[in-house]
Amino acid sequence: YRPMYRPLEGIKILDCTRLLPYQYCTMLLGDLGAEVLKIEEPRQGDYGRWGDGEQTYESEAFVMTNRNKKSMKLNLKHERGRAILKKLAMEYSVLVESFRPGVMARLGVGYEEIKEVNPAIIYCSTTGFGQTGPYRSRVGHDINYLGYSGVLSCTGELTGKPVIPGIPI
Repeated sequence: YRPMYRPLEGIKILDCTRLLPYQYCTMLLGDLGAEVLKIEEPRQGDYGRWGDGEQTYESEAFVMTNRNKKSMKLNLKHERGRAILKKLAMEYSVLVESFRPGVMARLGVGYEEIKEVNPAIIYCSTTGFGQTGPYRSRVGHDINYLGYSGVLSCTGELTGKPVIPGIPI
């Protein structure tokens, strides 16, 4: 897929995200012409990549939401991996990450460390429940958001149990 209208052409994005909403976000940026480099875990890659536990095929959702992206396995738990990410950050305009608040800083590649190598970088930390507040450290997935927001009370039969929607909302 390569649209003619590419307003983000020339923008380079480091994609340190996992799971559907964040991959979808960086996919849209790639669709608009940005060069997106997805950083994945060293052994199996992004854990959303595989369609089954045996890793015999890539999931359709992963393939769809990671179109227009390059991919690189990088271990951010090791100094060499962190050094490579910092070197990449020198050349990139944006870094998008979706870890729980504070994880990137604990790894030594939080905003403060990355802005030292590239003061102009846009550092976007995305989480399901935000960076502050009482739920900031909770894991966030579609089913959690549907429950907290009350959407699940609108699904299923009037007197029955809620029905999980067939697609992420």
